[in-house]
Amino acid sequence: MPDVVENPLPLQDRRPRHVAIVMDGNGRWAQRRSLPRAAGHRAGAKAVRRIVRACGERGIEVLTLFAFSSENWRRPPREVELLMNLFLTTLRGEIRRLEAANVRLRFIGDRSAFSEKLQDYITKAEQQTARNTGLTLVIAAN
Repeated sequence: MPDVVENPLPLQDRRPRHVAIVMDGNGRWAQRRSLPRAAGHRAGAKAVRRIVRACGERGIEVLTLFAFSSENWRRPPREVELLMNLFLTTLRGEIRRLEAANVRLRFIGDRSAFSEKLQDYITKAEQQTARNTGLTLVIAAN
């Protein structure tokens, strides 16, 4: 058996620089608890706040959240509408927290399918946080 090799890096240098999370299963999580799928999506949005805070506290440089894939447009129209409304509402509600926490917000993906209102708010949020130097929060959508 080979000897165990100790990691020569100090503990603070072993943390990842970039963490990526696929946000999937919120609707199933809710259904298993006999809740409407919408409750799962709202719970997922709350979990994001905790994850962003934890990554910032740990010195993670980039957090990418895969939030809405192009396949999600195939969901029932009512659920897509709920997700888009939740996206806009969460973005509006979190921008001040992101500013206070020095988080830079970036969006990647095709925005053209989103409502003009959501597209405008995404641009505004990116501009508002562009000079922040802490965690970069990347939202991968569509």
